Amino acid sequence: MLRLLRALPLTLAIAAVSIVATSCSSNNGTKARFVNAIQNTAQYGGALDVEVNGTQQFTNVTFSTASASTYTPIPAGNVTFEGFESPGVTTPVFTDSTTLSSGTEYTMVATGYAGGTGSQVVLLSLSDDNLAPADGTLNFRVINAAPNASPSLNGSVDIWIEPYPDNSFSPTEPATIQNLAYQSASRYVNVAYNSDLLGFTMYVYTVGGGTRLITVPISVSGSQNSAAVCTVVLTDFPNANELNSSPVKLDDNNCPL
Repeated sequence: MLRLLRALPLTLAIAAVSIVATSCSSNNGTKARFVNAIQNTAQYGGALDVEVNGTQQFTNVTFSTASASTYTPIPAGNVTFEGFESPGVTTPVFTDSTTLSSGTEYTMVATGYAGGTGSQVVLLSLSDDNLAPADGTLNFRVINAAPNASPSLNGSVDIWIEPYPDNSFSPTEPATIQNLAYQSASRYVNVAYNSDLLGFTMYVYTVGGGTRLITVPISVSGSQNSAAVCTVVLTDFPNANELNSSPVKLDDNNCPL
């Protein structure tokens, strides 16, 4: 390529470099989806239009919902996200930058508080692994975007994912996901398909199994010969200092929750 450029006149060489750079930038394979878990206030209505490097990529993303079930192509490298109250407000609710790798899929989660005194929004940038596991296996990941999940323990929780019905469940069993802190994501955990095909129950407790916070039914379509990847995002209730009993459920791969 360099030898070819040397043979071209200067103007054509610059144009060729520009075309190559633009092609590499626009076809980097990086994709993202956006989850709005920002607590509402009287000054902030809750829906966001999100710009990536000055270009709007996500529209009217309401509190505690995902932008879409599919991913949106975005630039790689040092990337700036700005969230604007939808529609038409020019002052951003948040501005944050992160570094994204080429050819990687991401879940972006905005959490914290917006509007009024104490406004603080944190943007979580989480790389996804959506490759299907072995047949008969579900890969579950949980993201803790709930600042008040467990206030006495800085938002940390223990999580059990059990086949439904599991009449023998007890929080004395080892947790499926232990001590998941606010603003963090668990590893992907392998769970065998429920042989009764009745789905699962996710129990969220304070760390150590002290107090049950929420119980979440998780219905997953498929069969014993299927494989799937699922992400669950814990949020607070809007305008309440309490863990939401209906977390955001994302279909990563063959997992229509």
